[in-house]
Amino acid sequence: MVRSEMLRRVINALIGLGALLLTEVGRHVYRPFIYARNIYDFHIADTLGNSVGTVTTVFVMLAVFGRDRTFDDGIILSCTVGLVLYEIAQPLMGNPIDPWDVGATVAAGILSWVLCRSIHGAASYGSDKKVMQS
Repeated sequence: MVRSEMLRRVINALIGLGALLLTEVGRHVYRPFIYARNIYDFHIADTLGNSVGTVTTVFVMLAVFGRDRTFDDGIILSCTVGLVLYEIAQPLMGNPIDPWDVGATVAAGILSWVLCRSIHGAASYGSDKKVMQS
């Protein structure tokens, strides 16, 4: 069964908004908890905004602009590259480049692509619709 365009957009929006909620809870609850107890969590608290924030950006953009598999791949790539360039441009704003943030952004971009493909697959895109006739 082929998912409708609207359902695909709703799924993407829900993933994006869920990731946004997770980002904000992580920033306001998880990060202070980890920092206050001086727990080493493999840089998760440090890179939470980049990792889950990248997923948020990608899926909200897919919900608004996505249309087919190729275009969606372009959105995912553009969001990921744009966020990496933002991290690399941090010295222009007086901040150092954080390689953990760059790595978290790239990893989240790849995860977003895999998640998008896993959820939607080839059959949910309009250009990939094929009807088998017997």
